[in-house]
Amino acid sequence: MATSRLSPAETAALTRRVTLLSVATAAVLVTIKAIAWIASGSTALLASMADSGLDLIASLATAFAVRLAAAPPDAEHRFGHGKAEAFASLLQAGLVFASAALIVREAVGHFADPQPLQHGGWAVGVMLVSTVLTLLLVAAQSRVLRQTASVAVAGDRAHYLSDFASNLVALAGIAAAAWLGVTGFDAAAAVVVAGLLLWSAVGVFREAANQLMDRELPDEERAEIVRLASADPRLTDVHQLRTRSSGPYIHMQMHVALDPELTLEAAHEVVVAAEKRILEAFPAADIIIHADPRGRAEPHGGAFAESTDSEASRATR
Repeated sequence: MATSRLSPAETAALTRRVTLLSVATAAVLVTIKAIAWIASGSTALLASMADSGLDLIASLATAFAVRLAAAPPDAEHRFGHGKAEAFASLLQAGLVFASAALIVREAVGHFADPQPLQHGGWAVGVMLVSTVLTLLLVAAQSRVLRQTASVAVAGDRAHYLSDFASNLVALAGIAAAAWLGVTGFDAAAAVVVAGLLLWSAVGVFREAANQLMDRELPDEERAEIVRLASADPRLTDVHQLRTRSSGPYIHMQMHVALDPELTLEAAHEVVVAAEKRILEAFPAADIIIHADPRGRAEPHGGAFAESTDSEASRATR
């Protein structure tokens, strides 16, 4: 996932608004689906309502995590609180897995003992409204993701995008059961919904795990960091570049080669100028640059140096 090119404050404001919109949307969907399910007895609608209920819980957790992730570093968390977003995404994935399991269990029961739908027209109407609201929310989340790199919003969007697809499937199953009298379609639609939810959960889990395991930024962004750092001809041979993302923040550190004849003050100016160039492109970055004397540097850095030297050349290709 690409990193945010906004400041942490700008990212926090956008993600906070869209997560509150997500909470409001989920609350409305749970309410209208519960009313329609009580009236119709639709298994597919029950599956969709259960999913929306978990969406509400996940969206509340995401809203809290986004607010926590934007909090500045403190004495106990010197690197900030950004990984709170990844933990929220893991919670989302777990809730989705649980939702899918419950849906499948309910669908199996209805396969064994199918029940005709009551007030099918109301159920179809509610699913149409649900589909439209979900699509509008996904559009809003997509706009925010084009500007930020929030893994929590990405997880929320993946969940609601699968909801949109599952709503269409549930709508087809309910319509077939209500108007064609084929009750098996309703339970079959619920099983398809569960499959879509599982697929979505795997993607959410993968994104959260990448951030928690400090996965490197994409190669094109690493190459951009190297290009910006070495724009000054006095600064060459960017190596041991290490990057990771943490919610709205990214952290990067690197070694660079400088003319050994430069004074300490001049070397400091070169390094600070490189930091400023990088910050213009990555305003949420925490940057550490270590200067080595060109041609005279000795190997240092321990095991991390051995594992990252080859990565520096990969980033420049």
